[in-house]
Amino acid sequence: MLGGTSKPPRFPDMTEAYDPALRALAAAAGEDVGLTLRQGIYAACPGPQYETPAEVRMVRMLGAHAVGMSTVLETIALRHMGVRVGAISCITNLAAGISPRPLSHAEVEATARSRRAELTTLLTGWIARAGGAG
Repeated sequence: MLGGTSKPPRFPDMTEAYDPALRALAAAAGEDVGLTLRQGIYAACPGPQYETPAEVRMVRMLGAHAVGMSTVLETIALRHMGVRVGAISCITNLAAGISPRPLSHAEVEATARSRRAELTTLLTGWIARAGGAG
């Protein structure tokens, strides 16, 4: 598909958007560094603003465990190209309506910074495992 003459499907199947083998490799890499990775449903809102309390309630009613404005569009584009996809999200804040205070991008950045070393180690191990899995 990539670099070839056949066109990828205009509407890719998203039944298994995230490759099960890559998810398993991520979980194993997490175990290697003492992290238990949890799987769940990630809902996307368009951004570039934080979700409203009503949007958070809606995606929760639909079964989502986390909500954000990244990852999903990139996943759709990669699946459209026929690429296997794996993803890890670092949950950096409580959503609107759940947090007792107004949302703050500074809080998101601080949380991400505090987890940087751990995530770097996790991603390094995941990439090594995925590279060996061919």
